[in-house]
Amino acid sequence: MSFSLNSWCFGFVLMALTALAMIGKPCLAAYRPSPWALAHATFYGDETASETLGGACGYGNLFNNGYGTDTAALSTTLFNNGFACGTCYQIKCVQSKWCYPTVKFTTVTATNLCPPNWSEDSNNGGWCNPPRVHFDMSKPAFMKIAQWKAGIVPVMYRRVPCVTKGGLRFQFQGNGYWLLVYVMNVGGGGDIANMWVKGSKTGWISMSHNWGASYQAFATLRGQSLSFKITSYTTKETIICWNVAPANWNLGLTYSTNVNFH
Repeated sequence: MSFSLNSWCFGFVLMALTALAMIGKPCLAAYRPSPWALAHATFYGDETASETLGGACGYGNLFNNGYGTDTAALSTTLFNNGFACGTCYQIKCVQSKWCYPTVKFTTVTATNLCPPNWSEDSNNGGWCNPPRVHFDMSKPAFMKIAQWKAGIVPVMYRRVPCVTKGGLRFQFQGNGYWLLVYVMNVGGGGDIANMWVKGSKTGWISMSHNWGASYQAFATLRGQSLSFKITSYTTKETIICWNVAPANWNLGLTYSTNVNFH
C-alpha cells in the first residue's frame, strides 16, 4: 500500500545547477550514460519472471513496486555490496547466432545479486564468479535480445540514467527502536550513497547501509513526522525530502514523494 503525501523535496545543488545552465555549462549532477563495454548474459526463472521477486536488493514484489520484468541480477563485480541496486543498463546481444539482429538493445534495472558459484569454472558455469562482469537477466528481458535456447550470450552494456515515473518511495520496516527503510523508484544514477532521517523532534540522524537498497537507523521515532536526506552514489547530488511520512506512520507501508534524481 502506497501513500502519496504533500511532501516536498529540494536539491542542495539546484541553485548552482541553474546558474551553470544559464552560462551554458553542463549539469554536473545529471547522470550521463557510460561507454559501452563487453560482458555476458544469461537468464534465470521462466517467462513469468516470478523467480525474480524478492531479490537481494529488497524491492519485494517487483511488479507491484514498478520494476516489472525488465530486471537483472548483477555479478559481484557489478553489485558493489548492494550500492548498485537500482542502477540501469542498456544491454545488446553481440557476436552470437542467437542474437536478434533487429534489436538494438533492451534496458534493465539491477534488482538482485548473481552470487559466485565456486564449484564451477568461471568460463563454464561459474558465470558470476569475480572478476567476471555478468548479467543474469529475467527470462522475459533476455528474450528481448536473444533466443532463450542460447543459454548464455556475449553482450555489450552501458549504464544509463534510470527513467522513473513519480518520485522517490520509502518502504518502512523494523520495530519501535529500529527503522529500516527500503528506497525505491530512484531516478538518475539509480543508486544511493548516504541517507539521513529527521524526526519532527530530532536533528538529522545518519542511517547506515544495511544491505541492498535498505538503510537503517537505531532510534525511537514513533509519533514524529519523518523527513529524509539522500545523496546519490554516482552523481553525489543531495536532496532533502521533507515530511515524507506523517506522525502516525506505520511499518509495512510505503510513502511517496514528488521529486527524484535525474
